[in-house]
Amino acid sequence: QVQLVESGGGSVQAGGSLRLSCTASKLTYTIYSMGWFRQTPGKEREGVAAVTNDGSTTYTDSVKGRFTISKDNANNTLYLLMNSLKPEDTAMYYCAYGSGWYPTPLLRTYAYNYWGRGTQVTVSS
Repeated sequence: QVQLVESGGGSVQAGGSLRLSCTASKLTYTIYSMGWFRQTPGKEREGVAAVTNDGSTTYTDSVKGRFTISKDNANNTLYLLMNSLKPEDTAMYYCAYGSGWYPTPLLRTYAYNYWGRGTQVTVSS
């Protein structure tokens, strides 16, 4: 069983930055994707950014140019650097890990087998 633990969330003013981290207990798949999703009450979970084992990345349009996803393979850690934060970025952010090969990583929940419990990001105007 893989466990994912997120950290780094918090409250920040618009225009500020945060870096989220997600540490995996182990990475059992040779070919995999890891991603960040977010969710607000009453809405579906939305894919934000994802990266494959070979480093291919994808971002949802609303965060392109502001967010950067990266991973530290040696420490089984996934990051999300969030700059120029906006109030609409306020959400619970979840880390996800899944097997399977895709030419670019998917921002779809069905592509991921394991999920963390989330870390809250609140951006005030």
